[in-house]
Amino acid sequence: MDNIKGRVVAFGEIMLRLSPERHLRFTQAAAFGASYGGGEFNVCVSLANYGVDAEFVTRLPENEIGASALKEMRKMNVESKNIIFGGERLGIYFLETGAASRGSIVVYDRAHSSMATIQKGIIDWEKVLQGANWFHWSGITPAISKSAAEACLEAIKVAHKLGITISCDLNYRSKLWQYGKKPSDVMPEMLHYSNVILGDIDTAYFMLNIPKVNPNYQDEKSLPVLYNRLFDLIPNLKITATTLRYSVSASHQRIGGVLFDGQSIYNATMKEVTPVVDRVGSGDAFMGGLIYGLLKYQNNNQKALDFAVAACCLKHTIAGDYNLVSLKEVENMLDGDSAGLVSR
Repeated sequence: MDNIKGRVVAFGEIMLRLSPERHLRFTQAAAFGASYGGGEFNVCVSLANYGVDAEFVTRLPENEIGASALKEMRKMNVESKNIIFGGERLGIYFLETGAASRGSIVVYDRAHSSMATIQKGIIDWEKVLQGANWFHWSGITPAISKSAAEACLEAIKVAHKLGITISCDLNYRSKLWQYGKKPSDVMPEMLHYSNVILGDIDTAYFMLNIPKVNPNYQDEKSLPVLYNRLFDLIPNLKITATTLRYSVSASHQRIGGVLFDGQSIYNATMKEVTPVVDRVGSGDAFMGGLIYGLLKYQNNNQKALDFAVAACCLKHTIAGDYNLVSLKEVENMLDGDSAGLVSR
């Protein structure tokens, strides 16, 4: 296991995940399996598995469920020393896992959660970010409430002032933007400071209030023009990447990726993933792999992208939010080992 110098700090919400067993529908469920997850926390779990010093910052309710979530962080070897407590409840999401032509369904129950009611000024970001070399956030946090957006922007500004690399997974969730603001009202200022952005071009354009363009990711002549517009609007941007996902069915996905560094386009070979065990968290697995790849292979964007795609593919084979794979397993897939043979 490699030891990457420095540490990564992520900010967001950890939630309780409740899901019927196997592929049952909500209406068939007599019981729900309980686990935990959340976009930014999932990224931390991936990084911790690769040997990176990863810390997650969030706000938890001061009750038994909050204590259980904190224990989950420690179980996953994610640093939690700057967790704060307060608020009424932990956010919840319900997941009905699809199969074949039936897609999965997510129902959120996170209104008035501890993170949704967080306020700027209650986390000492100067202290939290000392010694960090990377700060990660996603478009989910500013979507849950106005105060969460303000707290996230506060963290981003401090990270920028300290010269820390800032990454963002755009993660647009239409069901979450319910407090009277559109992404284009909030996200441009936050993206202004970001150095690495993961998301498709149309989502980025939407959040920056630019008309959609329906990009062709196979056209390497048009892509630099479309990506360069993002570089023009986001002055601190260094790298933007897009997960390429083609859903044959809920049980069969084709996964690839593209990365642009302001000069060159990099493509990862498309991989077939079937059968899919659990798609949730696969984008976070890509983000965690990308952060690791950029830290580890600093002068090799192609290898960083390939690592992210391999990590994303492997996550589809694992139930739950987390990408519970080792660095060696991702490296084996990069070396062409995807046969799934028994390791003896």
